[in-house]
Amino acid sequence: MASAPKTSGSQKVVFAALAGNLAIAVTKFAAALLTGSSAMLTEAIHSSVDTGNQGLLLLGLARANRPPSQSHPFGYGMELYFWSFVVALMIFALGGAVSVYQGVHKILRPEPIDRAWINFAVIGFSALFEGGSFVVAWREFKTLRGEVPFFRALKGSKDPSIFAVLLEDGAALLGLCLAALGVAGSIAGLAWADGAASVAIGVLLVLIAAFLANETRSLLTGEAAAPRIVEAVREALARDARVENVAEVLSMHLGPHEILLGVTLDFQDQLTAGEIEDAADDFAALIRGVDPRITRVFVRSGRARAAYARAAPP
Repeated sequence: MASAPKTSGSQKVVFAALAGNLAIAVTKFAAALLTGSSAMLTEAIHSSVDTGNQGLLLLGLARANRPPSQSHPFGYGMELYFWSFVVALMIFALGGAVSVYQGVHKILRPEPIDRAWINFAVIGFSALFEGGSFVVAWREFKTLRGEVPFFRALKGSKDPSIFAVLLEDGAALLGLCLAALGVAGSIAGLAWADGAASVAIGVLLVLIAAFLANETRSLLTGEAAAPRIVEAVREALARDARVENVAEVLSMHLGPHEILLGVTLDFQDQLTAGEIEDAADDFAALIRGVDPRITRVFVRSGRARAAYARAAPP
């Protein structure tokens, strides 16, 4: 059986975001009650949703780390993808939609903001906490992406516990800027500005939710490993003299840190059945050496029609 995936980096990112958002949400709700700011109430809802989302991601990480069982022989790694999809729905429904509704209501029925300095103080305080959480997520993401361009790495990432927090924190920082503009506009005499800021924050959250939902949908439905990994496996096998042709390399992520990989090979005609079986053992070890996340390897002889399954050592 393969060992449970290691997710310490992911957990560090999520715990940092959870602690920051919980403190910020309480502070924002207090400020919204004291000042009557719609944008601040929207931001408080946003931070509350983010706090709940981090809890769901931690649940997904815990369940994904369970060892393989008889009912799930390949492990539970894809549970993280499911809970990440739930997070996207939460951001859309409880973050984006509620924020837009609250903003439209405030535009139609504007109310003056009392003690606006409280809002600005809370926005500054929140920016410090959100910025700290964002830095933790950014550093972890930067380590994982290496030299790959940001947007390409974001779309290619297989760990939603990291890119979801990164996007949430980025959206939160931008949302704070919008909230500050809304409060400033309101005290400058533009009664609709506070509500407009709420709508803008809601639209931002809807866009983030749509991106997360699309990315996790792709992972849930069996996304392949990165092309560079597949190509590295193909090249490593093609260099072996026992292989005449690498007919097929198929891959699928079973979780952020587990890849299932199957290859179909045309062996040299002079190889015996025993030599093909020995080669399959060698190739399974070779393939696992390409990337530590490859935990399950299936080698199939295209000519002999024989299949050999090799699992990673415990």
